Amino acid sequence: MSENGFFRNPGVPVKVAKLTKAYETSAEQVRALKGVDWEIGPGEAVALMGPSGCGKTTLLNLLGGVDHSTSGEILVGDQKLAALSERDLEKYRLHKVGFVFQFFNLIPTLTAGENLELPMLIADVDAAQRKQRVDGLLQMVGLGAKGNKRPEELSGGEQQRVAVALSLANDPALILADEPTGNLDTGNTETITSLFLSLAEKYGKTVIMASHDPKAVEHFKKVYNMRDGSFV
Repeated sequence: MSENGFFRNPGVPVKVAKLTKAYETSAEQVRALKGVDWEIGPGEAVALMGPSGCGKTTLLNLLGGVDHSTSGEILVGDQKLAALSERDLEKYRLHKVGFVFQFFNLIPTLTAGENLELPMLIADVDAAQRKQRVDGLLQMVGLGAKGNKRPEELSGGEQQRVAVALSLANDPALILADEPTGNLDTGNTETITSLFLSLAEKYGKTVIMASHDPKAVEHFKKVYNMRDGSFV
């Protein structure tokens, strides 16, 4: 896999201004984000640090277009997310953003290769290109010989490497990873972290990884700390 092969979409700048998110409960209003101002450049790999409930996941969900802010602005590249219709947000999530979660979110009845192929099918990628991309992505994450294995036949670290490859299936500009090493041992944590850093360094992707584990983010050049819905 080369920079000029499967990865043709460069990373994008990300900017949020006066961003707030509030949730209504039966007892009170919970402010998950409190007027956040933040920006990162295209092709940067950055980490968000903070305890559970500090706003990391909320911020990633808003950047990924899976939730709506209460107020403020989100700009990803030249797109203002608040201006997008639900249909446009579906296209944004399919083509522009790759998600990686703590739990691997692989379909258990499909092989690793079939899991990777699914978002390409939804995006109407032709069969020959799908096969080429599946093979290349599996090679990139060191699982070229395991494309026919189902998730239950893979270790936790291998499943997460498939999940990283899955996030890249449609060549997104922005990769969002929410506690992707939370279920992994030290060795696999280093492997996954190195993969994310290489996506920015080698392929120019914009990568944002959230974690509460200092060891998981120690190789990131930029680490932003969050607490109680704000950067500190």
